[in-house]
Amino acid sequence: MAEELGRIQRPTASQYNGRRKLLLVPLIYGPQADDPTGAAVLQNYWEQMQTQVGALEEALGGLQHIYHESLTIGGPEGLEQLSAADQRSHAFISDKTQSGAVLEPTEDMDVLLETLDLQRCMMIPLASPSVGSRLQEWHADSNRQRYEYIANQIDSTLGENETGLLLISERHQVQFPTDVEVFYVSPPALDEYRRWFQNWMAQQQAAAGQSSETVEEDSVEPDDIDEGEDGESGAD
Repeated sequence: MAEELGRIQRPTASQYNGRRKLLLVPLIYGPQADDPTGAAVLQNYWEQMQTQVGALEEALGGLQHIYHESLTIGGPEGLEQLSAADQRSHAFISDKTQSGAVLEPTEDMDVLLETLDLQRCMMIPLASPSVGSRLQEWHADSNRQRYEYIANQIDSTLGENETGLLLISERHQVQFPTDVEVFYVSPPALDEYRRWFQNWMAQQQAAAGQSSETVEEDSVEPDDIDEGEDGESGAD
């Protein structure tokens, strides 16, 4: 079971001498919409997360390997790929690689693209329940292959007495090797972000509901109401 940083005492290198260690960092993104409050919460999370990661690095004796979801290549090319996708991750990881950590390829390109395509297909309304069921099964199998690959990449590159760092979505299903000590990085701002995101989603859903009601009201035409000459409804 992963130990949650901030709710345990800071570890020491001697506690885990000879063990493989992995810092598990939840990778979160803000909504595309311009929301100053959300942007501030997200920035607060990244600042607190980096502080906690730095403290863990110091306690465990450094950081040797970095893994990031969606990256199919490592090294300088992986950093370049990351710069086009996520500026926060790019800046954070660039700093770590300058200190000696290696950015590792984390995902298989074919499996990743298959998973993403299936996610898109599942967003389309389908008339056939059997097609929907098959898509779900296919997507589940693709996800399983994806997370197995990530686990194998970590297992094959993280050496004895080394420390790695994985940035990945909170909803991941990676099963880590049993001999890897996992530290879940959970700064206070993570809970703050979750609360903000839930409120933001509720607001979006409420706004969508109001918009739908307005459209329905506007769709009622004046001719739909049968009125007599005196303005009263025409009923015999």
